[in-house]
Amino acid sequence: MALSLRPLLILLTTLFLMTEAADFIHSRAAYYPNSDEQGTDVGACGFGSFGATINGGDVSAASDLYRNGVGCGDCYQVRCTNSQYCSDKGVTVVITDSGSGPNTDFILSSRAFGRMAQTKDAAASLLALGVVDIEYRRVSCSYPNKNITIKIDENRNYPYYLAFVLWYQQGDKDITAVQLCETQNFVCKLLDRSYGAVWTTTSPPSGPLSLKMLLSGEDGDESWIVPVNNIPENWKAGETYDTGVQIDV
Repeated sequence: MALSLRPLLILLTTLFLMTEAADFIHSRAAYYPNSDEQGTDVGACGFGSFGATINGGDVSAASDLYRNGVGCGDCYQVRCTNSQYCSDKGVTVVITDSGSGPNTDFILSSRAFGRMAQTKDAAASLLALGVVDIEYRRVSCSYPNKNITIKIDENRNYPYYLAFVLWYQQGDKDITAVQLCETQNFVCKLLDRSYGAVWTTTSPPSGPLSLKMLLSGEDGDESWIVPVNNIPENWKAGETYDTGVQIDV
């Protein structure tokens, strides 16, 4: 007697959907009520205007997921759960700010909020609701053709005080520590997280400088990444410097 594959296929599909659903966490999301489509350029991560435009403006503030700045730059897939309006894919957002609403984990840019919908009409309906039930999960960030980039804070005072943020970090790990090293004698100094994603030090080492960044995963795995390119000796406030390295996705 021939065996039917239909029951087996149904079982496998059900198990796949159950496993996928288990990866998501249920919450709620709102959006910046006074924003244009993009995010804010004064976010608590310290990204400035970069924080409004990164990822095409699909960005979000987070409450608990901000994690005192450790969560800055993390990427999440967020999808609303109202089947009348919402798509299965949802939207991938980058955390660029800290904020909370009524029992929400995310406050999305209005662009990202609308992109959870199936159609433009559905997006208008979502925006009219203001706050929606969602499910979310951490995903890898991806910035094709970009290396991790150092952005020196515009108000830094060479050579007495150095502050910078890191842009375009791929993957799904957090940068939990940064060391600044003299390239000639390899003396390194552990930097402070001033706020958000801003790393600072007084009396930085002299000469060309290299970085060491500690990547930490949710599983406890840790590894150091060392850029190929250096911060030049005469670094300037407001400048960006390509590290020459990126994290594989």
